[in-house]
Amino acid sequence: MREPGPDHPITVAPHPGKLRLRLAGTLIAETESALVLTEANYPPVFYIPRADARWAHFTPSTRRSHCPYKGDARYFTLTTPDATRPDAVWSYEAPYPAVAAIAGHLAFYPDKIDPIEQD
Repeated sequence: MREPGPDHPITVAPHPGKLRLRLAGTLIAETESALVLTEANYPPVFYIPRADARWAHFTPSTRRSHCPYKGDARYFTLTTPDATRPDAVWSYEAPYPAVAAIAGHLAFYPDKIDPIEQD
């Protein structure tokens, strides 16, 4: 486990406003409780509460990965009537303490879903 610091900063903050996530036009998640994780020089990532996802479109994947700063991630495939995107979503089931706020949240690869709508 590595700790965020000056050489690799990580912040997690509430996102003001509402987000809608779609795949091929089908709503897959909608929330007013998103978090934004900003890590080093990577683009910011929205983390959506699991409770705000439409689970009929999610199937657990066999893919797993490890981040030395966040922990072990598991993945989900998204399926709607018009599209399927393998491993489009990930979640840290038991994130490291420095990013504990993202527990119970889902993140989406922006190139695997429609553009995220923000209010």
